[in-house]
Amino acid sequence: MRIMYFPFVFPLAVGVLLGFGSCSINRMAINAVSNALTAEGSSTVFTGDEDPELVGSAIPFAIKMYESLLAANPHHQGLVLTTGSLFIMYANAFIQGPARILPQDQYAERDHQYGRAKQFYLRGGKILYSGLDTKYPGFSTAQELEDVASYLAKMKQEDVPSLYWTAAGFLSAYSLNPFDLELGRKVPELLAYIDRAYTLDPDFNQGALDEFYLLFHASMPDGMGGNKSLVDTYFNQAIEKSGGKSPGPYVAYAESVCIPAQDYDTFKRYLEIALTMDPDAQPENRLVTVLAQRKARYLLEEAGHFFLDAETDMDWDVE
Repeated sequence: MRIMYFPFVFPLAVGVLLGFGSCSINRMAINAVSNALTAEGSSTVFTGDEDPELVGSAIPFAIKMYESLLAANPHHQGLVLTTGSLFIMYANAFIQGPARILPQDQYAERDHQYGRAKQFYLRGGKILYSGLDTKYPGFSTAQELEDVASYLAKMKQEDVPSLYWTAAGFLSAYSLNPFDLELGRKVPELLAYIDRAYTLDPDFNQGALDEFYLLFHASMPDGMGGNKSLVDTYFNQAIEKSGGKSPGPYVAYAESVCIPAQDYDTFKRYLEIALTMDPDAQPENRLVTVLAQRKARYLLEEAGHFFLDAETDMDWDVE
C-alpha cells in the first residue's frame, strides 16, 4: 500500500500561488507544487508510521488537499495517482477495515460504513480511470475486451501503479456488493489491467500484484476469471518478493483460502507467522505491517465464528 506524503509547506505554497498575478507564472508554480507533493519516495511519512490512528486522522485532510490541487491541475498524472490511490487506501484501511470488526448487533452501522467505503473506492477508481484516459485518449470508450487490450498494449511500466490502483478500487467496490451488475461486467477488463501490469513489472511494490492475484483467484468463481489452482503459486511468489518480511500474504491466505476450506490448522499457523514479523524490518511499510497484524489478531480472536472446530482458548501469545 502506498500512501502519498504531503509536505507541511503546502499552506505556504498556497499563499505564494495566490500572490502571483500572471496566469503563466501561476501555472508554473502549481506544477512545481504538484511535482513536489507527488515526488517519488514521498510516501513514507504515512506508510512508515506506526500509529494507524494518527495516519487515519490525517488522510481526510490530505485527500481534500489533493482534490483541490487536482482541480487546478487536472492533467498532472502524479496528482491523479496520489488522489485516486488515497481514496482507495483510506476506504480499505480506515472505513471498511474498522467496520468489519464491529459487533454483530451493529449491523446497520456496518452496512452504512460499507456503503461509504464503496463510494470512496469508486471515487478513487474513477479519478485514476480518467487519468489513464487523459494519457491514452479513447481508453474509456473502449467497449470490447479486444479494444481495451489494444490500449493496454501501449502502456508502459510507469503506468503500472495506475493500473493496479484502478483495478483495486473498482474490484474492492464490487466485493462489497457482488450484485452490482455494472461492476460485475467490468471484472474481466479489470483483470486485464492487472495482467498488463504484471507483464510490465512483475515485482511491483514487493509482490503486491502476486498478493492481488492470490485474493482474486481465491475469491472469484471460475466463470469470472478465478482459478483456485493458481492461489498457492501466487502466495509463494508474494512471500518471495517481499523477502518474507510482509504479513500480508499470510493474512490474505488465512482469510481467503483457509476459512472457506475450513482449514483451521493452517489458518492459525499462518496468522501466528504474520504476528512474529517485525514492523521495523520494512520501515517504509511499517503502517501496512501494523494494520495487517491487527487483522491477524482479530481473525484469531474471532476464529470461533469462522470455524466449526476452532479452539475456544487461544494459546498464542505474540506481541
